[in-house]
Amino acid sequence: MSVDHYENFPVASFLCPPALRPAVTAIYHFARSADDLADEGSAGAAQRLADLAAYRADLEAVADGGTPSSRWPTVFGPLAVQMRRFALPRQLFHDLLDAFEQDVRDPPYPDRAALLDYCRRSANPVGRLLLHLYDVKDAELLRRSDAICSALQLINFWQDLGVDAARGRFYVPRDELHAAGLNLDALAQQQDSPALRALVCRLCAWADALMRDGAPLALGLPGRAGWELRLVVQGGLRILEKIAAMDHATLHGRPTLSTTDAPRLLWRAWRMGARR
Repeated sequence: MSVDHYENFPVASFLCPPALRPAVTAIYHFARSADDLADEGSAGAAQRLADLAAYRADLEAVADGGTPSSRWPTVFGPLAVQMRRFALPRQLFHDLLDAFEQDVRDPPYPDRAALLDYCRRSANPVGRLLLHLYDVKDAELLRRSDAICSALQLINFWQDLGVDAARGRFYVPRDELHAAGLNLDALAQQQDSPALRALVCRLCAWADALMRDGAPLALGLPGRAGWELRLVVQGGLRILEKIAAMDHATLHGRPTLSTTDAPRLLWRAWRMGARR
C-alpha cells in the first residue's frame, strides 16, 4: 500500500469482494485517466482543459445511457456497465473532474478551508463511491469517510511538498505560509528552513486529527471492507510518522511505505478492532 494519490484507495485488492472488483476498477481507471489528462505529458493548459471537457462529455453520455466517443474505450465502456449496475451517482464523478480542472488552473489556496474544498472534490468522491458500492448511506459514516479521504489527500500534499514545488504547485495555505514568514518563492526555490519544517509539522497534525476523526468508520464496516479501510488509515498515519522522523523536511525528501512496513500496518489494523 502506498499513500500516493489514487493509490490511497483500494483498487481491486484481495480484500475487495470479487463481485465489487469490476466496479472498483472502473472507478479507479476513470479517476486515474482523468488525472493523467490534467498532469501528465507536455500539453498546455488550454489543451488539458479541452481534453477534460471531452472526457466530461463522455461521462455524461454514458450516464445518460448513450454512446461515448472512441477516445477512451477502456474507461467508459466498463464504467457504463458499472454505473448501470450500481446506479453510481454521476455528480461524484463530475466533482472529480472539477478538481482536475482546478489542478490545471493551479489557483492559490488562501487558507485551510480552501484546501478542504479542494479535497471535497479531489478525494472525498472516491470514498463515497466505494461506500455506495457497499450500500452505506448513513450521514455520519459518510462524514467519517470524507475525513479519511481529505486526510489522505492532505498527507499526500505534505509528503509531496518538494515534488509539487518543483512543478510549480503549492498546496499550502497562504495565510499560514505568510504567518510563518515564508513565501512561494522560498518553496519554488526549495529553500528548507526551521520555519518551513514547523509549518509542515502543524499541517501534519491537522491531517492526523482528520484521519483519527474518520478512523472509526473502519470499525463500522463489515468484513473485508473494514479490514481494507483499517489498512488505508494505518498507511496514512504511518506516512505521517515517517514525515516526523525526517524532521518534516519533505521539501527535499519523499517518505514512502515499503514491504517492511506491512507487519506494522497489519498489527495496527488488528489493534484498531482489539481496542473497541
